[in-house]
Amino acid sequence: MTDTSTVRTAVVTGGGSGIGAAIAERLRNDGHRVAILDLNPSDAKFSYVADVSDRASVDAALDEIRKELGPITILVNAAGRELYKRFHNIDIETWNQIVAVNLNGVFHCVQAVLPDMRDAQWGRIVNISSSSAQSGQQFMTAYVSSKAGVNGLTKSLALEYGPDGITVNAVPPGFVDTPMLRKSEAQGLLGGTVEEHIQRTPVRRVGRPEDIAAACAFLVSEEAGYITGQILGVNGGRNT
Repeated sequence: MTDTSTVRTAVVTGGGSGIGAAIAERLRNDGHRVAILDLNPSDAKFSYVADVSDRASVDAALDEIRKELGPITILVNAAGRELYKRFHNIDIETWNQIVAVNLNGVFHCVQAVLPDMRDAQWGRIVNISSSSAQSGQQFMTAYVSSKAGVNGLTKSLALEYGPDGITVNAVPPGFVDTPMLRKSEAQGLLGGTVEEHIQRTPVRRVGRPEDIAAACAFLVSEEAGYITGQILGVNGGRNT
């Protein structure tokens, strides 16, 4: 458990399900006050409906969170939207929708919580990107491009706000048992089944949302104060 003197208010976007829900649960178990932003909120306490691509929606939700839980000094951006489509069939409207959630959503949420963190001279931001941003992935160009943008944004923010006591890191999950992975398997986009890929994974298992949550829990801790601007892959050794 987190020492009561270091209990902080954390916001997890996309915390209604999957990796985001696992992160929210882990931070809550660690003793933090945790609020969730999601289009489909869970039944967890302090769960708010918000569209991260809409700044007004983000600001309204964060104002409510501040009233209930106080200043926000931990932010985990886990909200995301995928797209499986041949590049030449993607129209600009669809492209912009993916970028609006996956990249612009991080922009909105980070910018909205920075005043709290700068006032406190302490902050932790973790952006959930994707291992596909490191390796590329066919039929997912919009998704991969937006997540690569998240990695670049992470590095730039770390340089800019380190002097304010704020660390910014990214965790790109890889081969984690999520609906997205199973959808890729069902559509024949993995180049084999999940079980076949397990045999090609150094740790010989598929990842779990809890694996990503554990990495986030460390990166938002006091002990991780000298780690910033890093892209910490959690992928069982598939990408090194």
